[in-house]
Amino acid sequence: MSLDLAATKPHERLAAALADDMVAVNDMIAARMASENAPRIPEVTAHLVGAGGKRLRPMLTLAAARLCGYEGPYHVHLAATVEFIHTATLLHDDVVDESDKRRGRPTANLLWDNTSSVLVGDYLFARSFQLMVETGSLRVLDILANAAATIAEGEVLQLTAARNIATTEATYLQVVRGKTAALFSAATEVGGVIAGAPEDQVKALHTYGDALGIAFQIVDDLLDWQGDADIGKNVGDDFREGKLTMPVIRAIAAGDTNDRVFWTRTLEKRVQEPGDLEKARALLDRYGTLDSTRDDALIWAERAKDALAPLPEHEIKAMLTDLADYVVARLV
Repeated sequence: MSLDLAATKPHERLAAALADDMVAVNDMIAARMASENAPRIPEVTAHLVGAGGKRLRPMLTLAAARLCGYEGPYHVHLAATVEFIHTATLLHDDVVDESDKRRGRPTANLLWDNTSSVLVGDYLFARSFQLMVETGSLRVLDILANAAATIAEGEVLQLTAARNIATTEATYLQVVRGKTAALFSAATEVGGVIAGAPEDQVKALHTYGDALGIAFQIVDDLLDWQGDADIGKNVGDDFREGKLTMPVIRAIAAGDTNDRVFWTRTLEKRVQEPGDLEKARALLDRYGTLDSTRDDALIWAERAKDALAPLPEHEIKAMLTDLADYVVARLV
């Protein structure tokens, strides 16, 4: 079940509860992505920002700050910062992956060019650091700067791991923590920090974001094998691109010599023939790696929910708990 088709939508309830703050975040994003000297910057940024998306990461920052009782203005700055970092990474990713569509629309690098996408991404990173500094918190700056570095490191690691059938589950999780979970955990952690929450609550928010991000990415990778048009993913894209995700890594580890020859040809050498996708899926089914990976996603979602225990009872806490369940509900 997709996030959009499910009957219950925690992210929509969260958006409704944080509606006023999200308006302020969107206003700040619009103001800070402006550039008098380079009009292409707001053009490119507006194309991606306006493409939709649930703004989950900035909502996590606002939710964490609200949950911890924050009443100041800087949670808005931090939520905008998180969204700028996310948008910058998407611009860069589309260039690296040579993508031509995102959220059903042509990518910025297709409409303009790779150079524009990379430079506008750089601009958004710079803007994000300006917003961080305005909070006056060195700790916030440290958390988000580390997250930005970890994201870049994760993307480079993914490049080196791609098309390498010796890639391990440990490396896969390191990539996931870099490309996805690092920004989730930073988004929640800075919300607690700006609110002056006790250390056990700040740590809990970090752990929640980390586990939620890992569950989110594992589910996304599973949907590449199990999805359909309704969830906006084309089945087999990762296989065609030679990406090593958890179900494939496990199938390779469990397979025999003939299986290894198949994976070497299709993933490492990228020599793919008609019927290879179906054979790959059959191997995943033979070794039960889709089911075992789904079990892992459920475990990470439970870890996210368990992490919330030290936080105060609040409607936002209940929504964050439901959100963890909802992420893995896409696999139902």
